[in-house]
This record gives sequence, C-alpha cells and structure tokens, in this order.
Amino acid sequence: MRRFGQLLLELTLGLVALIFAFNVYLNRPVVDSFLFALALGVGLTPQLLPAIISVNLAQGAQRMARHRVIVKRLASIENFGSMDVLCADKTGTLTEGSAQVHDALGADGSPSPTTLFHAFINASFETGFENPIDAALRAQSLGDLTAWRKLDEVPFDFTRKRQSVLVQPPNSSQPLMISKGALAKVLEVCIDGELQGKRVPIDDLHPLIEQHYRQLSDQGYRLLGVAIRRPDGNSGSNGPSNGLSGGVINRDSEQAMTFLGLIALNDPLKASIHRTVAELAQMGVRLKIITGDNARVAARVAQEAGLANTEVVTGQDLLKLSDTALRVRAAACDVFAEIEPNQKERLIGALRQSGHVVGFLGDGINDAPALHAADVGLSVQGAVDVAKEAADIVLLDGELAVLAAGIREGRRTFANTLKYVFMATSANFGNMFSMAGASLLLPFLPLLPKQILLTNLLTDLPEMTIATDTVDADWIARPRRWSIGFIKRFMLTFGLVSSVFDYLTFGVLLWLLHSDAALFRTGWFVESVVSAATIVLVVRTRGPLLKSRPSWPLWLTTLLVVMATVALPYTALGRLFGFVALPPLFLLCLAGILVLYILSAEMAKRWFYRGQSPNQI
Repeated sequence: MRRFGQLLLELTLGLVALIFAFNVYLNRPVVDSFLFALALGVGLTPQLLPAIISVNLAQGAQRMARHRVIVKRLASIENFGSMDVLCADKTGTLTEGSAQVHDALGADGSPSPTTLFHAFINASFETGFENPIDAALRAQSLGDLTAWRKLDEVPFDFTRKRQSVLVQPPNSSQPLMISKGALAKVLEVCIDGELQGKRVPIDDLHPLIEQHYRQLSDQGYRLLGVAIRRPDGNSGSNGPSNGLSGGVINRDSEQAMTFLGLIALNDPLKASIHRTVAELAQMGVRLKIITGDNARVAARVAQEAGLANTEVVTGQDLLKLSDTALRVRAAACDVFAEIEPNQKERLIGALRQSGHVVGFLGDGINDAPALHAADVGLSVQGAVDVAKEAADIVLLDGELAVLAAGIREGRRTFANTLKYVFMATSANFGNMFSMAGASLLLPFLPLLPKQILLTNLLTDLPEMTIATDTVDADWIARPRRWSIGFIKRFMLTFGLVSSVFDYLTFGVLLWLLHSDAALFRTGWFVESVVSAATIVLVVRTRGPLLKSRPSWPLWLTTLLVVMATVALPYTALGRLFGFVALPPLFLLCLAGILVLYILSAEMAKRWFYRGQSPNQI
C-alpha cells in the first residue's frame, strides 16, 4: 500500500506541475490554471481507498467470525488471503493434542510399573503450566499420594526439556528426586539405569534404549524418559548446590541420576486431517510442520497426514546452515523436528526472505516470537494467553478446516480491494489524461474545478459498494499478492482505452454539435461519469461481463448514478454547477459511444489477461 501511494503521489505531482505550466504558457489565468491542475490531481487520487479498505476488511472480519475465526488485527486479513505457506506445530494441529499413555517400559523394553508410578508422582506434584502429557499421566490414578510430601520443584524449560520434583516418600527419612522429560535430555543426566533390579552403567544400556526408541518412534509414539536420584551417594557431592539435603533442588541437582525407563504416549491424528491438508494444498497453501518432537515421530505423523514431502530437517541440521542455505532448505522441506523455540523464528524469517507469505499457527508460550515474525500469526482459543495476545487471528475451533474457510474470506476481501484499485486508477487516469490533453487544445478549460470534483464524487459512489460484490472462483482458488507493476500496466491499458472514447466524445461535441464551453463541459461530464460507472462492471472480473454477476448493491448503485448523471443537467442543481440541457442527438451518440466502449474494454481485457498465469493479480 505504501508503494502504491508513492506511485499515485508521483503521478499526481507530475501531472499537476505539467498541466499548470502548460496552461500558464498558453496565457490562461494563473489562478484558474492552478485550480484546474489541482482539481486534476484530486481527481486522479482514489480518495476512498482508505475507506474502501476499511469497509472491506471490516466486512471480511464479520464473515470470518461466522466461521468462528476471530480477527484481532484487520490488516492481517489480506495477508491471510495471500498466505501460501502455513507453519504449524504437529501437536494439536495434525493430532488431537490430547496425549494418552500407551505403555511404560523399562530399559530392556519389558513393562515397568515402577517407571509409570514415578512418572505419575512427578505429574501429580508438578505445578507448571497445564499440558496434555501431565494430564494423561495423572489420569492413571495409581494410588493415593496424600502420604507423600512435595519439598521442591524445578520447572520445565525449553532448553533443559526436563522437569523435576523433590518429594518425601511415606515411611522414609530420605527425599527422592524424580525427573521426566525428553528422552535424550533425561539420558544426559543419568550415570546408570535399573535393569532387572540391578544398577547398570548407562553406557551399557544405550543400545537397548536406542532400539526401543527407534521402534516406538517409527510407530508415531511420543517418548518420555523417567529418572530418579536418591541421596545415597550416587553423586560425588551432596553440597548445597547440587545435593538433595535441605529439601531444596535446582538445575544443578539434575545429575548422577538413575534411569528407570520410558513412557510411550499416543496422540492420534485428527479424523479430518487428510481432507484438510489436501484442501489447503488445492488452495495453494503449503503446510509445514515445525515441532520439538523427535524426527522419527514427526516423519511418521507427516506421512500419515498426507504431506507431500516427509523429509525431515532437525534443529541440529539448522545450526549447520547459513542464512542463504536455510532459505533454500526451508522452502524445499515440509517437516522440521527437534526444533528449539528460537529456531522457529529463524525458519519463518527464512521463508519470508525467499518470497513466501507465511502464516504461523502456535498455541504455546514459546511460540510468541514466531507469531510476531510471521506475516499472519494464528492461535487457537485454548492457547496460552501470551500466544493469543501475540496472534493476529484466533481460531475458536482447533480444526484446521476452519483455516480454509478463513483463507477464502481473506482472498475475497483482497479481491474486492484490488477491484477498487483497478477501477479507480484506470478510470481516473483515463479521464484526467483526457482532460489534460483537452486543456492544451481547447481555448477554454474542458471542465471547471467544481465539475471535476463532482465527477470524482459520482464515480466513487458505485465503488463504495464493492465490498459487497461477488468474487469469481479463480480469485479464491490461489493466493495472490499486491503487484505495483501489474497495477501500472492495468492503469495504462484501460486508462488509454478510456481516453480514446473521451476524445471521440470531444469530436462529437465540437464537430457534430458545435458546442460552446458550457455544452462541451456538460456533455463531457455526463460521458465521463456514465462511462466510469458502467466500466466498473467490466473490469471487476477477468472473464466476460455476462458470465460474472455483480452484487445487487453494486448493480443498483451503478444504475442510480447513471440515471442521476443523465438527469442532472436538466435540474436547478445542474445549473449551479454550470451545466446546460443536452440535445437528444448527443444522448443518442452517447449510447453508441458507451456500447463501443464496453465492447472495446472487453476486448482489451481479453488481450491484457491473455498468457498470464491465473496466480498473477
């Protein structure tokens, strides 16, 4: 929009300066010449553009609300419609987001009630933010914990990817620390593990654990590691910084732990995900998964969901890529796993730099930077407050199908906004170009300044209803973006077509009717307004006029403006503007000129859009 405003400013200032200079050179009155040039500049400017955009966006937001999509920032609607890449987390997007405990296994892969019980204790005493994993573990109801006493806690964070609690077991004077978290991160702080009631060095258990990890991950299960630490000499120190004495723990206490086993969690795919992914792809929106889960789980889920490219790029891979290489890699791949929170923002930045309009759907605390970095930030009603605050659009339903409906409304809004730009710039440019040329050839000003402003007002009236207009299916099918070059070509092409028939009108008025200044101004005023109002119906669609029905408000407003313009010269109000009654011969000629203009505009439209991709504006 800023670039479009700059284009209009350059055209307007250039036109005003040139017309003023030429009229003064031709010995026209300086004040009249200046007012005429200034009125031309005003006539070229689409003054209603801010209002049209606001009305379009407001109505788009209302229609999106009917689909349970709440727009917090109106300007994001157009980005929503132009979006061609949607980045989202796996959990809650492709899957239901409600974890279920599938199994609890020891290091050797055998069922381990001990592992499940300690994970249950940890989840029961955890007081951080609510999450589906802890809810699933607490739902196991493995006993009454009233005799247990919580001493301290180290909350989960996205660097450690662990959470620990220090508890006092019943009938014991020694505290017990229980940690759970990402399997790799838990193994990092373990020195041994339990195997059939014995402690075995953790290095000896790694091959067994890795085998179970691969098997369960390939089946799509999320995995948690569970470990404990007792104050029985596991570590070489029981000092205040890393020991368990005193009932206080911190991050440094997570060391020299004993690995108990792993928890396999199932998060089923949403029933409608295959249809939704296919629908987004059909609309030209490529879904990319960015998740902190391990690569094998992400690949399995992406494959089951129907993503086209299931090649996985991990967070470690991103660390090795330069910004230039990342732009290429991010555009080519669709699944990113084991991603740190700060890497999400970098990924989105790389996608934007490669020319994509990027949306990001996030619901967690760590998603706020990525939501701000995206062209359009999306969240869901059940997200944490910080994510909803950072988002531009909030989905009241967690289903991605809601997104498809919202994208359609965004594209409809964008299409109607562009219609106004096309109409206003082409019609205004054509009329002002004709008026500028006529002012150099005629011994009088072709229109008075007040008549120019009235022309501009009347031609804007039908365009005020453009927000209600129907949109052709091809506008909805693919994402589109602003293109200043396209707008320039459109303005020149249809503006020059308009000027041809303006000069044809000049010929009728001067050589057929031998008009004086008042009659000339009246005739051209009527032709300018009627042609600009009716041509709206032609340029509003790429296809033939008769195959795309305009909305009733647009059609009715256009008809009323045409009738009012033709009748105005015969009224007292018309005389106030300096108009005189038009002879019937001119009205007959005007009807012929109008028919020829519409046919020529249809031919110009067919030529203009010929050979252009449907994705171009």
